[in-house]
Parts: sequence; structure tokens; C-alpha cells
Amino acid sequence: MEILQYTDAHNDFRQRLRSFMDREVVPHIERWEADHKVSRAVWQKMGREGFLCPTLPTAYGGLGGDFRYSVIGIEEISRTNHGGLGTPLHSDIVVPYIMSYGNDAQKENYLPGCASGDIITAVAMTEPGAGSDLSSMTATAEVDGGQLVLNGAKTFISNGILCDLVIVAARDPHEENPHQAISLYLVEDGTPGFAKGSQLDKMGLNSQDTAELFFSDCRIPVENRLGEKGMGFLMLMDKLQQERLVTAVMGIAVAEFMLDWTMAHCKKTTTSAGRPLTRSQAVQFALVEMATEVKLGRTFVDKLVVEHVEGNNVIVETSMAKYWCTDLGRRVAGRCMDIVGESGSLEQFPLARGFRDVRVMSIFAGTNEIMKGIAAKFMGL
Repeated sequence: MEILQYTDAHNDFRQRLRSFMDREVVPHIERWEADHKVSRAVWQKMGREGFLCPTLPTAYGGLGGDFRYSVIGIEEISRTNHGGLGTPLHSDIVVPYIMSYGNDAQKENYLPGCASGDIITAVAMTEPGAGSDLSSMTATAEVDGGQLVLNGAKTFISNGILCDLVIVAARDPHEENPHQAISLYLVEDGTPGFAKGSQLDKMGLNSQDTAELFFSDCRIPVENRLGEKGMGFLMLMDKLQQERLVTAVMGIAVAEFMLDWTMAHCKKTTTSAGRPLTRSQAVQFALVEMATEVKLGRTFVDKLVVEHVEGNNVIVETSMAKYWCTDLGRRVAGRCMDIVGESGSLEQFPLARGFRDVRVMSIFAGTNEIMKGIAAKFMGL
């Protein structure tokens, strides 16, 4: 019996999304990769079809579904071998902050647009000198004349060019306790003092618009604070379980795609002796070993998805899954490249893009070293 059970509604969602991806995404991937960003139109098309923010209540334009819909979304995007469409970040990481901590006015103002694709979101935590250690961030937010004034810089912000709304983490410079100094703020594109830098030229995820963001005396209403003052660190920590689970699902889905493609390639590719590559014992053993690890990872991730849907605290286990599954994606990518040989490095084959794109996943949602440190702490080590 499958650990993760899907209903007819889930299966229908998957089939509709797969058809959408084949029709509206796959034909445009090469152009988006060359342009280094996806089109805004595909976001709006996804919104109209009901593929964005599926866990939002129907009152805000969502499906009112559970996290299994999010898993399906991640898997179907991974199936396209294209990591540039940043909808999982939007739907499953950023928007849940507004849903969980926003007041009624904030929810009514932003969530319908997030579900329709008219509002693209980003979250700005990472800074030039502060990555996984959120308590060391230096961006500030101070009250002045009934407004909040933001100053500082953020970097490696996914959806940074296309975003219409950014959740910005900033600290109160007058609060000495670093964990009580951080709050979250909603900043709209076009706000005076908010500027988007040039798109960063990365080694992978070429069509994912990643940018630096700058705040220079950026004034926003006090009402744009998300949640209570000084609760930003706890809010970020509270959402990390889902963020890391999203990344773990990405890692295992990418590994599955690359392994499936490599197995199919080896079955139809012959050696100079006219035998399929899969008749080689070395190739057989390598494929079996990778398939075993992928199945182990899938079992672990599916169990955690069930636990997460049920509302259980699995932050330690999701930290473990995040590091192991993203490392697995890298191992599978490298080993598949070794098996396929020189042709695997050609851009006409999917391994080259997958090899590049999977590399950064070990850094997403906190580095894998941070994940191990979290697990060690809770294990009493």
C-alpha cells in the first residue's frame, strides 16, 4: 500500500496540471532559459486554471486543499526538467506567511491576486553578510512619523525581478536581543526607496529570476507589518518545516526524473558491440543502486508529507530529509552523467540542465550543514 494516498480530486489536479505543463510550459522552456526569466503570462494562466496557491481557502481564490496538492505541483514542475518557474516558492513558502500571520485587511488585499497570478511574491531574508544565520541580518526597520522606514540590502532573492510583493525580514536597531529584533514587512513593487538590482547570472536555474533587492529610506505604512512586532524570527522558524519539506520533495523529484531518463536512454543506446548499455553489469549495478536510494528517499518523504498534513511536528525529520534528498539529487545527477558519458553534457539532453539546477538545492532553506546541526542538537549530541 502506498504511504501517501491521493483522492480522485488530487489525481484530477495532477492530470490537469500535467496537461497544462506540456501545453503552456514545455514549449517555452528553451526561450525562457535564454531570456533568463519566465513570462509573467504563464503565472496568470496558472492562476486562471487554479494551479497557484491550492491550499488557500476558496474565499481567497484557492482550492482549499491540503499540502498534497503542493506536492503534486512540485512533482509536475520537476517532470519538465525546468526549475525556473518559481511557483512552489510563491504558493507553498511565501503566501502561507500572509495566510497564517496576515490580518483580515492584508489577506483580502493580497491573497486573491496571489491565487490568480496577478501578484507574484518573494521573501527577502538572505543578505550579503547573512545567510542561514538569520539573527545576524543587518537590514533595519524603524518607526518614523507614523511610518516604517526600511534600509538595507537583500541578495539571492528568487522571483526577485518579477515579484510584485515582497515579505522583507528586518531588525529593530534599538532591540538588543537579536531573536526579538526581527519583524516581517510587506513591501509592494514600486514603493519609493525599494529598488530591484540586476538579475544575478547563476550557474543553474537560468530562467529563475534571482536578484538583489535594495531598500533606501523605503517608507511603508505601519499597517504593512506582518504579524506582531518582534515575532519575525519565530514566524520564520515556524514555517521552516514546510519550506524544508518543499525542498526535500524537489530533491527527490529531480532525482527520480534524472534516473528515469537515464534508464530509458541506456535501454535504447547500444555499445559498439550492438548490445544495450543496460546489458553491462556495471551499468546495471549503478542503476539499481541509484533506484534503491531514490525509493528509500521517496518513502521517507512521503511519510513526512503524511505527518505534515496531519499537523505533526517533524522539523527534525524534515531537516534530515532536506539534506539527504538534495544530496541524493546531486549524487544521482553526477552518476547519471558518468553513465551516459560525453553526450550527457550536451545541452540537447536533459542531464546537463538537471546537473546544474540541482546543485543549489543543498543551499535552499538553510544549508545542509545547518540541517545536520539542527538534527544533532535535537539528538542531544
